[in-house]
Amino acid sequence: MLTAGQRVELTIEKAAAGGRMIARHEGQVVLVAGGIPGERVSARIERVERSLAFADTVQVLERSPDRREAPSDPLCGGCVYAHIAYSRQILLKADVVADAFARIGRMALTEPVRVEPSPERGYRMRARLHVGNGQLGFYREGTHDLCDPAQTGQLSCAALEAAERAAAVIRASGQSAVSLELTENLAADQRAIHLELGPGARAAAALLEAIGQDDIAGCSAQDADGRFSSTGTPSVVDPLETLSAGRAHGRLQRHVRSFFQANRYLLPELVSAVIGAVPAAGDVLDLYAGVGIFSVTLGGIGRSRITAVEGDPSSGQDLKANASQFTGAVHAVVDSVEAFLSGARGAATVILDPPRTGVSKPAMQALSRLAAPRAIYVSCDPPTMARDAARLMTAGYRLSSLRAFDLFPNTPHVECVAVFDR
Repeated sequence: MLTAGQRVELTIEKAAAGGRMIARHEGQVVLVAGGIPGERVSARIERVERSLAFADTVQVLERSPDRREAPSDPLCGGCVYAHIAYSRQILLKADVVADAFARIGRMALTEPVRVEPSPERGYRMRARLHVGNGQLGFYREGTHDLCDPAQTGQLSCAALEAAERAAAVIRASGQSAVSLELTENLAADQRAIHLELGPGARAAAALLEAIGQDDIAGCSAQDADGRFSSTGTPSVVDPLETLSAGRAHGRLQRHVRSFFQANRYLLPELVSAVIGAVPAAGDVLDLYAGVGIFSVTLGGIGRSRITAVEGDPSSGQDLKANASQFTGAVHAVVDSVEAFLSGARGAATVILDPPRTGVSKPAMQALSRLAAPRAIYVSCDPPTMARDAARLMTAGYRLSSLRAFDLFPNTPHVECVAVFDR
């Protein structure tokens, strides 16, 4: 039986969802950080939970040809796969998706999963940076220790500079902040910032105005008592032409606090894949619609009879503003998906882009009753997507196509778009 602190030699077998690699020691499964399938490593057992052990690579005994130089702090958020050559990362993510569908969804995929690659640097448009001792950083994996976000290469240099200037203003004011959220548009020529302030801190107008200068369109803040304040316009805007690879006309705005897909390079391909899977006729129901990236884009290409549902207040407010460009074509509903589906009557196509936890049981049961001919499912978590795929199959659907997009290079995360038909 393995114990914490023990050092063992392991052969890495394959990638697991979440970033670790699967190995075995005398039949016991060990999830190893820092390895690559095919390598022989010396690893230190971190902890043991029932029959499952967790370990960290201490030394690589037999090196994979796909191993490359890792950042100075490989456990800094967004770097878990950074020691693996990018071409191999793509293959590992395809394997993780296929394994999830086979093991959890109980369906063997007949073709390899195609994963669209992304540039590795400067791809990220949204980030939440934590603040400690006046400094900004990501959390190291599994801890609340701050690490330098610059080494990960995810954010543009201009975005990091804007965030650091904001942090300097906060320090100079004598105020305290817990976190700083930053968002950019695709062109990286608009930015907005949101602050979560610490106990006792107050967002005076002068503070927010000092932050909201130059390339920062606006800044908002929430203090420890839940009070909001803002200055400027804490939102960014993208043309629908850019988001849809030239197919749609209009604009899409989003507040810094609203959810939005983070990868500027692959977003037009992802949007094109989803709207391209929507049949040419019939009602469309966009669930977990966010700010309307799919539904509003459909409105921008001339589609009508679209209903978009979003429960988050910030994203919902943006959704209503974006849908107003296409009054009569796109109807925005700010409500929970479960509440909306309780009274829904029908749709030809349903688009689902749920949070990482997937579609809730009540929502899935309502979808089964709705019996839309086509469901387009977008997910950043292969295990929950495979679970929900099995539920859709039980409800009479079949998997028609599956693609993946590497929206998160150097991490274990991958975005999938699956099309299900009845």
